[in-house]
Amino acid sequence: MSHPIPVSPLLAPEFASHPPAARVRILALANQKGGVGKTTTAINLATALAASGERVLLIDIDPQGNASTGLGFDRASRGAGIYALLGEEHSLDDVAQPTAVPNLCLVPADPNLAGAEIELVGADRREFRLRETLARGLQNAAYTYVLIDCPPSLGLLTLNALVAADAVLVPLQCEFFALEGISQLVRSIDMVRRNLNPTLQVQGIVLTMFDRRNNLSDLVAADARSFFGERVYDTVIPRNVRVSEAPSHGKPVLLYDYRSSGAQAYVDLAAELLRRERAQFGRGPGKAGAPL
Repeated sequence: MSHPIPVSPLLAPEFASHPPAARVRILALANQKGGVGKTTTAINLATALAASGERVLLIDIDPQGNASTGLGFDRASRGAGIYALLGEEHSLDDVAQPTAVPNLCLVPADPNLAGAEIELVGADRREFRLRETLARGLQNAAYTYVLIDCPPSLGLLTLNALVAADAVLVPLQCEFFALEGISQLVRSIDMVRRNLNPTLQVQGIVLTMFDRRNNLSDLVAADARSFFGERVYDTVIPRNVRVSEAPSHGKPVLLYDYRSSGAQAYVDLAAELLRRERAQFGRGPGKAGAPL
């Protein structure tokens, strides 16, 4: 890991002051379709929230481990992570590691996570492993937001994240097949709400990889807003080469090139998320919102 990088330039006017959260708010970033900008959104939204003064924990529960790599944690040096936490071998304090971004910690995806889906099949209370370990670990923690980067599937790891979460943030790529597949995710969220986590809600849908030169992006955005209404964020994440380059340097785009259009979009997204949370919860998170 490199030495911490100052992020004072990120404290932009977009972040109005806001009171501290009444308790930690857990958001799962999920979409069963890969390549929709889910991990990119997890990394950069977590960074922008941390820069705004929130104390953020990002959990990488995707066996690909891209969120860990994108924050500068190479596979050889990650140590114990989410696999050890799910197996109850380590506590949350043991596996949460500081990042180069002040106020942002990471629970990395350790190498053994790829086998966790199979191992969890025969485990007691297999759907509740993450929820129960977080309930213990967050009792005295200072975090205000926990973001969970889910795998691009609807297996047991994603199910654990949905059971542990207060709400789901859905990155939606502005392409036809991505829009077609979101109905399956909504059905899965409904199933989890009925059977395992009755307070689970859809916090919002974020349009990603928006290309203003492509009419299809406008059509997908219009269809999404027509169907999901105000659940779709006003902020749109554009296609941006700096966003694509940043992970290869082990940095969020907000540290790699703060002035890029992609970085500014994530600053706007974090500000809009906080506005929505304040409007829904008043002083801060502490009660469940209305389901989708």
